[in-house]
Amino acid sequence: MSEKKLTLKEAAERFGVGSVSVSRWQKNLEPILTRNKPAIKIDRDALAKDLADYPDSYLYERAERFAVSVSGICSAMKRLGFSRKKSLKYP
Repeated sequence: MSEKKLTLKEAAERFGVGSVSVSRWQKNLEPILTRNKPAIKIDRDALAKDLADYPDSYLYERAERFAVSVSGICSAMKRLGFSRKKSLKYP
């Protein structure tokens, strides 16, 4: 808006978005890549113990034990620094 001297309304019309979105973008130009919210559903200590007790378990088995999704277990394991086992569903 400062380079071509467009108003918020003109910029919103040009990009096909609302003027509030343009205003928000103008305040924070860098994209937000991380969340400031901790994981609360999966206990880190319990997951670390499960990884030590059952090192050969698949993600879907761990997900069943913790009653969460496979992607949730995968993310929690990444936070702990463990790699995941591959799924047998897709050869």
